[in-house]
Amino acid sequence: MDRAVTVKLAVMIAAALGLAGCATVATSQAGQLTAIESETIRYETAPCYGTCPVYAVTVTPDGKGTFEGRQHTAVIGIRTFQATPAAYRAFAGRLSPYRPTENEMLYQPGTPNCGNAPTDMPSVDVVWTELSGGYHHLNVYYGCGPQAMRDALRAAPGDLPIASMIGRRRG
Repeated sequence: MDRAVTVKLAVMIAAALGLAGCATVATSQAGQLTAIESETIRYETAPCYGTCPVYAVTVTPDGKGTFEGRQHTAVIGIRTFQATPAAYRAFAGRLSPYRPTENEMLYQPGTPNCGNAPTDMPSVDVVWTELSGGYHHLNVYYGCGPQAMRDALRAAPGDLPIASMIGRRRG
């Protein structure tokens, strides 16, 4: 190879290695790599028969977030918050194992992922929106699916600075 080609090749390799360091990945249940620092995540709870907190939270990779309290929360309405990069990574990392490898996964009564489920349970809807415009959607009724998944989904909001907006959890 001549010197000019060698230099160009070295510059391209260095650039590729530098860009590779910009993305953090986690491994999903299916063993596929999933981005956790390049997606906006929307986490939305649904009502139950009792007084379960009903809210939606959206957080971007830079930690900018919006909380919308709807029912049975300490805050009703829309508030903004700023999470640290570590908090975003913890939230995204906790959810990442359950991020569908296909666009959508449902754990709802009447679907193949849900057997005989108790009634009047809350549910959660999580949408990962990629910078490229793609998305992944997980909807879980808390009477369905693996217990470890349900526990992780319930715990995920604790990684963000929104506890005072949610208030004391009921249900």
